Amino acid sequence: MPDLAKLTRTVFVCAAIGLVLGACASGGSGGAPFEVKGAPVHTDRVDLPKSLRFAPAVIEISTGTTVTWTNDDTVPHTVKLLDGSKVDKPLPIGGQTTITFTKTGTIYYTCTIHPQMHAKILVTP
Repeated sequence: MPDLAKLTRTVFVCAAIGLVLGACASGGSGGAPFEVKGAPVHTDRVDLPKSLRFAPAVIEISTGTTVTWTNDDTVPHTVKLLDGSKVDKPLPIGGQTTITFTKTGTIYYTCTIHPQMHAKILVTP
């Protein structure tokens, strides 16, 4: 019979290593953390329809624009920016959240609850 404490510790260590490696892969080292398909849409509104996705997946805004996300899905979500800012806003069912972008660049983001949800914002001068 395996030692339950050793097995639990091994699982914990493997999970922690996976989290660290995932954080390194999505860090600010200059590379894209994931591919986001779609042409940029000029809008300041992103919907989360009943499909576990951000729509549109790629938006383009000017510096200083406030983007509004609306959750029309049947499950809660978050908007987590992967720009090193640690912004991770809750987005409850039927709720909205906003973020103002003050720096130019490409901002990737995801949902911490559903990490398969990927999107990006192109912030232009």
